[in-house]
Amino acid sequence: MAPPAAAAEPVDLELVLAADGSGSIDDDELKLQRDGYAAAITHPRILEAIQRGYHRAIAVAYMEWGGPDSQHVIVDWRRISDAASAAAFAAELRQAPRAARGYNSISEAIAFSSALIAANGFEGQRKIIDVSGDGPQIGGRSLAEAHALARAQRITVNALVIKSPGGGYPGPRGEPLDEHYRNDVIGGRGAFVVVAEGRRGFAKAILRKLILEIAEERRPDISGL
Repeated sequence: MAPPAAAAEPVDLELVLAADGSGSIDDDELKLQRDGYAAAITHPRILEAIQRGYHRAIAVAYMEWGGPDSQHVIVDWRRISDAASAAAFAAELRQAPRAARGYNSISEAIAFSSALIAANGFEGQRKIIDVSGDGPQIGGRSLAEAHALARAQRITVNALVIKSPGGGYPGPRGEPLDEHYRNDVIGGRGAFVVVAEGRRGFAKAILRKLILEIAEERRPDISGL
């Protein structure tokens, strides 16, 4: 007889950080982006938000995406519940080599992240894919197809738009990039977009966004961030 399947570990949130590692991101920008996520996940406000949850723990994975055939787990699933576990996640993120290549298949990033959530050993009260990018959807399956996979698991897709100097890249119909992300990229219960004004504003934007995601309906005060 086959042994019984192990029970999934309960957490308050299953979160995939799906970061843009495409050809529009040079090595310095990739480092700034990873440093922003590492600083956010170890910030006292994030740890405070985690501790207010029912299980006082979240599960986080970090992946980077590029073209349709380039999605890569940079830090695999980790249970984060305190400063030590957050610091270990941040250290691994900063040290991992670059992997993604090609251009802007947001749809394949969402599909890949949905599969990551389906296969992990956690069971969260909420499930979120957090997409960050500085350009529009270009290749791979349609965004509607990718969203169907996320909806089937009751996953919310949020987004962080990185505006480049001079306004950055437009959406596929010539619309502002943040409008494209609001109309086409995000989806699910309570989905939202945050805009970072350039790479230097990324760290502050991701901190605000993660607090909102982790705290959910508790409406934290982020006015001072």
